[in-house]
Amino acid sequence: MTDTHMPPALRFMLAARRSELAGLEGLAQTCELVTLISQWVHALQRERGYSNVYLGSKDTRQLPRLDALSAQASAVEQRVVACFDGIDLESASASDRARLFNRLAFVMHALDDLPGLRRRIRDQRLTPVEATAALTRLIGGLLAVVFEAADTAIDPPVTRVLVALFNFMQGKELAGQERAIGVNGFAAGFFDTLVRQRIEHLVQGQERCFQTFAEFADDEARRLWLNLQASDTSAQVTRLRTVALKTSESERVDPTLSQMWFDLTTARIDAMREVETRLAQVLSSTCQASIRQARADLDNHRTLLKRLVSLESAACADQALLFNVQALDLSTVPRDGLGHHLGRSVLEMLHSQTRRLLTANDERDEARQALNERKLVERAKRLLMDEFQLSEHDAYERLRVSSMERGQRMVDVARALLEMPARRTSRRD
Repeated sequence: MTDTHMPPALRFMLAARRSELAGLEGLAQTCELVTLISQWVHALQRERGYSNVYLGSKDTRQLPRLDALSAQASAVEQRVVACFDGIDLESASASDRARLFNRLAFVMHALDDLPGLRRRIRDQRLTPVEATAALTRLIGGLLAVVFEAADTAIDPPVTRVLVALFNFMQGKELAGQERAIGVNGFAAGFFDTLVRQRIEHLVQGQERCFQTFAEFADDEARRLWLNLQASDTSAQVTRLRTVALKTSESERVDPTLSQMWFDLTTARIDAMREVETRLAQVLSSTCQASIRQARADLDNHRTLLKRLVSLESAACADQALLFNVQALDLSTVPRDGLGHHLGRSVLEMLHSQTRRLLTANDERDEARQALNERKLVERAKRLLMDEFQLSEHDAYERLRVSSMERGQRMVDVARALLEMPARRTSRRD
């Protein structure tokens, strides 16, 4: 018996399972894209770091190394763009990924400027700060894609891995920005007040990201991260950071520390890639496991339902019953082609499927909470920056100090701040 010859209740139940499977298959494509993006971001971070050194030293002998890093980044870029091109923008599920597609559009636009940026770097027509900022914008756009992938994922286990991966990638990116600032500061011999504040802000950001990563990551990824934190490389980075934060225009350090800082922070960031790779592997295996389970469930549902229909047709004794999905009891209604035993079996299956979907939604919402809190804090920072003309660091500090004074979580302070205009509007009305 084909699905089309089944009673309507059974066909819609199977359609629900097929819809889940289609969503998971679309998610698998997104996860493949995220894995490639993590590789590309790492390659761009390496290129950005060496571009910073090249522009700071103005030593053309470093060009071959920079060219090699750019070539590596370009090779991964081609694979990412091919993945972009493989996305079906006209499918029915595409409407659920509007924000993700918008982020991808930003990245594709930024790619148009990348060849020119690389030429300006090689011609030394940019300062290290300008080059770093330009590459950071592109990397930020790619991280936004990962964020949207995590925020729109439909499968709870996959969502958890994506949340862990996004936060780890974000923490690693902040470490890369700290590396660039440190190279410039040590080369100058000191760090002024604003730069020291920026380093402190980046360190705090890393701690928040890695804390969220540890909450959602698997045991092996956490073990790799703990080993890296306990390494001699991390200890030396911490010591050099302490030195940087104690410098001033009147208390300078040897500029040759710039190369040591670059080498140590690069070793630390490269070691982080092992954790990223582990998370990407877990992401792929988790997504494929969910797809296999969904396919098996669909096959089992179809086989069982066909068998039940056949049995009921053969018995052909009971009156048809149509169940109310909002209740636990069966109600007698006009015939729907379902016999008494079949009706009860389908009802049990439907209730089981409904409970599973509700549980999955709860688990997914729990995983997304970290992303939602991050969005609230970022929106509150932007509000403070726009209203009081503050830097990102100062806006964050205002939220942090307010959080400490009130004894509230930062996200609660951010939520209250964002609700204030609404309350003022409500009072005026």
